Amino acid sequence: MSTLQIKHLTIGEGAPKIIVPLVGASKEDILNEAQLVKDLKPDVVEWRVDLYEDVENLELVKEMISSIRTVFKQELLLFTFRSHKEGGNKEISDEFYVQLNQTAAKTGEIDLVDVELFNERANVQAILSVAKENHVYVVMSNHDFNQTPTKDEIISRLRKMQEYGADISKIAVMPNSVADVLTLLDATNTMKTQYADRPLITMSMGGTGVISRLAGEVFGSAFTFGAGKEASAPGQIPVAELRQVLEILHKSM
Repeated sequence: MSTLQIKHLTIGEGAPKIIVPLVGASKEDILNEAQLVKDLKPDVVEWRVDLYEDVENLELVKEMISSIRTVFKQELLLFTFRSHKEGGNKEISDEFYVQLNQTAAKTGEIDLVDVELFNERANVQAILSVAKENHVYVVMSNHDFNQTPTKDEIISRLRKMQEYGADISKIAVMPNSVADVLTLLDATNTMKTQYADRPLITMSMGGTGVISRLAGEVFGSAFTFGAGKEASAPGQIPVAELRQVLEILHKSM
């Protein structure tokens, strides 16, 4: 599995890099949250734009990106609209999903954009092409809040993301048993050692899956998500605690 260099950050080597989400609804909430998250020293800041009350106003979305960027001048900025079908806050049309992500990429102020795998392939490619034209890296993602697919299915989805042209492949699944967590970790290790030619992100959600958020350096996940003001998904733990465990594991490797 090769590494990826985005600005100052080398992704895919050493301890997993920490992503912290911004989950506020209003501009005021987001900027107040941004100041708190800034103090946590994340590697990447994810703006969960599906939680933004003015998400359907593209001009306000662009202004909000600029405002966030004034706070995070060095950190990488990941733009994410999580669809309702994959655990997000709002339903929008496929057409607007494409337009929204393309608009963000064209601002020149984001570093990464999240594109969900399970969209029409033409829509995925439409976002990818604009992202690449504007030197924005693509995190292609899939989220299953109900179950953990089989090992073969997890690997199949991650490989399809590579086939589609993702720079980073991501899958998050819900365990219904400890065995499900082992399935996710086994799939991650197999993907890393046999198929991956770029960094990947995997996680098993909820309390049962917390180990997957901590042991990425062992199994092959290049990023992990930590909670800032609030968690954006089940199982995220506070950044300070997360960083401490990651450092302990890294020193032992």
